[in-house]
Amino acid sequence: MRKNGRIFRAAQILYGTQFSADYPQALLKLGRFKGTRITGDILDNRQDHMHAFAMVREAMAWLERMMPLSARFPVGRIEREDRFPVPTAALREAILNAVMHRDYSNPSGYVAIAVFDDRIEIRSMGRLPTGLTAADLSGPHPSNPPNPLIAGAFHRTGAVEVWGRGTNRVIDECIRHGIEAPTFEEQSGMVVVSFRAEIMPGAAEQVTPQVTPQVTPQVRSVLEAAGEASSREELQAATGLKDRMHFTRMLLQPLLEAGWLEMTIPDKPRSSNQRYRTTTAGLRTLNESEK
Repeated sequence: MRKNGRIFRAAQILYGTQFSADYPQALLKLGRFKGTRITGDILDNRQDHMHAFAMVREAMAWLERMMPLSARFPVGRIEREDRFPVPTAALREAILNAVMHRDYSNPSGYVAIAVFDDRIEIRSMGRLPTGLTAADLSGPHPSNPPNPLIAGAFHRTGAVEVWGRGTNRVIDECIRHGIEAPTFEEQSGMVVVSFRAEIMPGAAEQVTPQVTPQVTPQVRSVLEAAGEASSREELQAATGLKDRMHFTRMLLQPLLEAGWLEMTIPDKPRSSNQRYRTTTAGLRTLNESEK
């Protein structure tokens, strides 16, 4: 990531901490829209500058909060199977591709995730490599990453392969999950991956926060870290999330409202000495989810 003592731009995109002035394109946009069009009301809206690895973590944490989690009991099995409408493995792979292969030369660029009642769209600024069409992504195709240093860094972490099979794995995961394969398109200088699934069954008139949180990996991390009273900073660090407001709104507050966490100083919620601990109900929920 450096030569003759000077770091490459790829290092800033991958590991940087300050972006706004010189790297405004290090931007992740997250939006939940009412209905099936982007012209609908915005029910949740976030725009944050962050490095590439954080984009993948933050996007997945946000999606797991936006998607409903259903449960079923497959025939012949006694274990409950929890299911998101779109498999998280497919979403993660699509987000990784969007982050790695986008056009970083455009200062107005970004990665965007838009959730509608009937689908999830993952968008990244840039075009497909020369000679590759959107239709090619649904079949065997060569790997020709436009950002080899960034793609190489993700490969060395074990997050991706280097054989151009990412989109094929996305398709396989969706078919295995029982939903139709996603579509791949180029639209106005962007690559768009669309997953069709009922995010809001029946296109309800409004979206309300989940009263009972689902035991996602981030929720589990918080409940485990709060076994012995912990600060907000310690709980947030346990999830790997960067943004304090996002952590508070999407994890901490719902867990408090559900009675799975409690404040050690309930009458002073903003106290610098405030700590949070897992309640009996939270421990019971955590134990049941591990069965």
